[in-house]
Amino acid sequence: MPQANFKTEQETFWAGEFGDEYTFRNDGANMLAANASLFTKVFSRMGKPKSIVEFGCNQGMNLKAINTLLPETKLTGVEINKTAAEKLEKDLGIKVHNTSILDFDTTEKHDLAMIKGVLIHINPEELATVYDKLYAASSEYIFVCEYYNPAPVAIPYRGHDNKLFKRDFAGEILERFSDLELVDYGFCYRRDPVFPMDDVTWFLMRKTK
Repeated sequence: MPQANFKTEQETFWAGEFGDEYTFRNDGANMLAANASLFTKVFSRMGKPKSIVEFGCNQGMNLKAINTLLPETKLTGVEINKTAAEKLEKDLGIKVHNTSILDFDTTEKHDLAMIKGVLIHINPEELATVYDKLYAASSEYIFVCEYYNPAPVAIPYRGHDNKLFKRDFAGEILERFSDLELVDYGFCYRRDPVFPMDDVTWFLMRKTK
């Protein structure tokens, strides 16, 4: 995808060399195990989804963990970085749309639409667009897992400015869509003695209509 087509500097950042480096940096059995532990909790609260779409899936560390838990579930990814998208398609043999979330458009519904560690890197002016796409892609459940802050704040990210933003993403989604209800939420801790993960907060929401 030509970089000139991107609307924001954040998209160009993740589609390029930094995104490639991220793909190779974030790998390993320990991360898969931690993700499997997290999604075991999530699925215990919603049951077994028949289909899942992940926005910003990268090389699929979340989807690979889910595949070990639910091997019969249809998995789909949306990923801006070509290197990561091709690696995931090769590893799992699933459909990965190599495009920006902001450009992704589909009428297909999934039991679960999820995003993890991606909203924090979206240009804040485009968050509403991403919220709408998550909502539209879900037939029932939405899962969000991000750095949380009660008020919007930008913090430096690996020496780069305007590339990481924290806020109450789930709260904004719940306020935007009146038919969504909060099913459960939880916190992952970097000092967990068994399954350490970044200090992220997850939220599971469900459509009530």
